[in-house]
Amino acid sequence: MNRIYVPSTGAESWKPFLPEPERQWKTGYSARTLAHSWEAADGLPPEIAERFAATPGFKAVPELLIAIPEHKVPLPGGTTESQNDVFALLRCGDRTIAMAVEGKVAEPFGQTVGDWRRGASEGKQARLRYLCGALGIDYPPPDHLFYQLFHRAGSAIIEAGRFKTDAAVMIVHSFSPHRHWFEEYAAFVSLLGGAVSEDALSQILLPSGMPFYTGWVCGDAQFLER
Repeated sequence: MNRIYVPSTGAESWKPFLPEPERQWKTGYSARTLAHSWEAADGLPPEIAERFAATPGFKAVPELLIAIPEHKVPLPGGTTESQNDVFALLRCGDRTIAMAVEGKVAEPFGQTVGDWRRGASEGKQARLRYLCGALGIDYPPPDHLFYQLFHRAGSAIIEAGRFKTDAAVMIVHSFSPHRHWFEEYAAFVSLLGGAVSEDALSQILLPSGMPFYTGWVCGDAQFLER
């Protein structure tokens, strides 16, 4: 995992870090839309900042300390990493927060758990078992849920431990006018024991004792045209 990062010179700086830049970097797609949204913000995109301010336990607008596009987090059970669209460290009052962000427009959350586990190697099974343990749920999880949500949440938890933050957060930053895939996200949060809120982040207490928050945030549709 590369531990050296360079300053951004604008949204186009994000493109080379994509797994498939020429296919993924298109107007109206999540990678480009998310990059323009974050680059245009003075700190956090306002819709994310507002969600924190409305959540008990925060009640303040967090300060963005650093944001890293396409941040890779190693997972147990093999060499495959979880590539986060954005990883951010935040300061909110006297608390420090590790946040993993998954950008979405109309794209699905990849494979379902059932499809991902079909013929799975020992390493893949160990990876999912680890993620379930970190999230405090039984292994294996239901087949109809989406694996991407598990490893994106796991990324936030792993990095929260590595940076010794006070909380971990996973955000789905959606720019879909039709809220594509929201129900699938809500099913994942329900499995974790959280209540999906339209206004505040959902809070879940992890087995480690660390608070974990998650939220679906609707981004500004103007960035779909950038």
